[in-house]
Amino acid sequence: MSDGGPAAVGIGTVVAMVLFGDALLGDLSNYFVTSITFLWLFVVMVWCAFGVLRHAEAVAVILGEPYGTLVLTVAVTVIEVTLLVTIMLHGESNPTLARDTMFATLMLVLNGMIGGALLIGGLRYHTQEYNLEGARAFLVVLAPLAVFSLIVPNYTETVPDPSRYPGKAIIFALIAAAFYSIFLAIQTTRHQSFFAQPVQPDLDADGDALEPVIHETESHGLLFHIPMLLVTLLPIVILAEYLAVIIDLGIEKKGLPEALGGIVVALIVLTPEGLTAMRAAAANKLQRSVNVCLGSALATLGLTIPAVLAVGIVAHTDITLGLTGLETVLLVLTLGLAALTFGGVRTTVLQGLVHLLMFACYLVLVFSP
Repeated sequence: MSDGGPAAVGIGTVVAMVLFGDALLGDLSNYFVTSITFLWLFVVMVWCAFGVLRHAEAVAVILGEPYGTLVLTVAVTVIEVTLLVTIMLHGESNPTLARDTMFATLMLVLNGMIGGALLIGGLRYHTQEYNLEGARAFLVVLAPLAVFSLIVPNYTETVPDPSRYPGKAIIFALIAAAFYSIFLAIQTTRHQSFFAQPVQPDLDADGDALEPVIHETESHGLLFHIPMLLVTLLPIVILAEYLAVIIDLGIEKKGLPEALGGIVVALIVLTPEGLTAMRAAAANKLQRSVNVCLGSALATLGLTIPAVLAVGIVAHTDITLGLTGLETVLLVLTLGLAALTFGGVRTTVLQGLVHLLMFACYLVLVFSP
């Protein structure tokens, strides 16, 4: 993928939608045209998300830690919040979209992405090692943050709704941000070694040593990557409005599950990271997969919740955080399964298959609760 490819395609799509968007979306009863337009927008936005992460990773390498981690995290969060706010404020109010997106992110990351990575790694290497301290550090913050953000609101006397109880919303936003800030400080300062791949020889599937890989150094500087990051991010922001029109059609007019909007947002944001995690597992770098997957889930909760609640306060928009009873069961089961999976130092195909089966159950229950 060339450095400017996603930006060029994204800007071209923006121009096309500005010129022909009214014609393409003017008659939403033409489901063939609407479906093709949706797929086109979805693919372009995912490709642009790849481009944003590519430039963000380059900036991260140049700046070093902890600034590198912050750049990557902020880039992904901006994409997610932009999509959420655009869809939330378009058409009829959808107070559960943020909750549905965060829940979909947790299911996609903790079951889909982790399951796929463990399955690929297990099929190729039989067993894989990772850094137990790092995985445990992620989960010890992720579990209470997920419960506090998505379950506790159902049991408080006043819900953290920005339009009705802004004080409670501010408290929840600050606590969620505090969880993530504490973890980030530990990850990038005191215990960086917890998140490094255990030292082991690089072996292929037959147990033979692999030749060392010489990685290319970054050929561009900050003056290239930062503007390109912004230029690649801009089409996602603009195209989100057009995507929201189609999503609203499916949810409001065709009776599709409201959770589907959250799944679409999660897929756009997480597809690049999911493929990164699976490539890392295929290269026998499971710790990289763990860092990408669990880091994505933690950042989604720790940063998206404060951002969305802040937007809700400014726009006087209802936001519902508490999960349904069925979703609560799935979340608790998923967190428990993740704790068991990363309770040792080796993983196998078994854990991958179980996580993928859990993800399949989630998808089935979205359409047939």
